[in-house]
Amino acid sequence: MRSPRPPALPTSTTSLLLAALRGHEARALEVIGAGVQLATARCEGRAIGHAEHAVAVLYNGLGRYPAALAAAQRACEHEDLGVFGWALAELVEAGARGGTPEVAAAALERLAERTRASGTDWALGIQACARALLSEGETADRRYREALDRLARTRVRVPLARAHLLYGEWLRRENRRADARGQLRTAHQMFVTMGAGGFAERAARELLATGERVRQRTTDAPVRLTAREAQIARLAGDGLSNPQIAAQLFMSPRTVEYHLHKVFTKLAISSRNQLHGILANRGNEGQPQNPVARGSARRAKQSA
Repeated sequence: MRSPRPPALPTSTTSLLLAALRGHEARALEVIGAGVQLATARCEGRAIGHAEHAVAVLYNGLGRYPAALAAAQRACEHEDLGVFGWALAELVEAGARGGTPEVAAAALERLAERTRASGTDWALGIQACARALLSEGETADRRYREALDRLARTRVRVPLARAHLLYGEWLRRENRRADARGQLRTAHQMFVTMGAGGFAERAARELLATGERVRQRTTDAPVRLTAREAQIARLAGDGLSNPQIAAQLFMSPRTVEYHLHKVFTKLAISSRNQLHGILANRGNEGQPQNPVARGSARRAKQSA
C-alpha cells in the first residue's frame, strides 16, 4: 500500500506571517519555503517579498537581529505596495537592534515617505515607533508614547503589542525597571493571547531581566474562539456585513462588532478579509460546522 501523503502546507501570505509570528523556527521556515516554491512555480514574484518579510518577522520575534536584517533587506528588494512598507519597518527594528543604525536610518526615511502619505493612526504609529528606535532620552520616550497612543486607536493588535515590547525594552535599558515591567507585562499577555510565541518569549526574557518572574504559559496550543465568536467569524468570513450578521443572530450590530474585535485580537489579524483563510487553515479549531448557518450566510450575501 502507498503511504498516505502528508498534509499540504498552507502557503497563503497570511499563513506565512502567522507561522512567523508563532515563532517555531523549523516549522515557520518549512511553511515559508513551501510558499516560495509554489510562488516560483506560478511566477508570482511579489510572493517572494512576502516570504522574506515573514522571515524577518520570525527572526525579529526571536531576537536574532542579523538574520532578521538580512531577510528584511531581501524583502525590500521587491518594492511591492502590499509588503514593502512592512519590510521597511522590520528593517528599521533589525538594524537598530542589530548594531547597524545607518541601515535603520535609511530604511526609516523610506518608510516615513509612505506613512506620511497615508496619514492614518496606524501608519503614523508605525512611524513613531520606528523613530523611537533611533532616538534617545526624552525624544525616544515621547515617540514611544505617541506610537502607543496612535496604535491603541486602531484595531491592529500585533503592532500595538510590539510597541509595548519595544518601549518596555527601552525603559529597562534606561534603568526604569518599574515602568518597564508594566509595558512588558502588557506585551507578554497580548502575545500569549495571540499565540505569537517568539515575541512572547522575547517579552518574557525582558521581564526576567527586570527581576520579575514570569508565569509559564504555553503558546503552542491554538487560540480558541468561543462558540459565539466562531459563529460570527464564519459569517463575517463569508462576506456578511455586521447588520446582516446581527439580523441573523438576533443581536445588535454593536454586539457583532464587539465579538469581532475579540476575534481579531485572538487571531492577531486586522481585517475581516483575512477571516476565511485563517479559519480554513485552523480547521475552525475543531468546532462543528453549521451547514445551515453557512447556507443562510451565502443566501443573505446573494440577496444583499
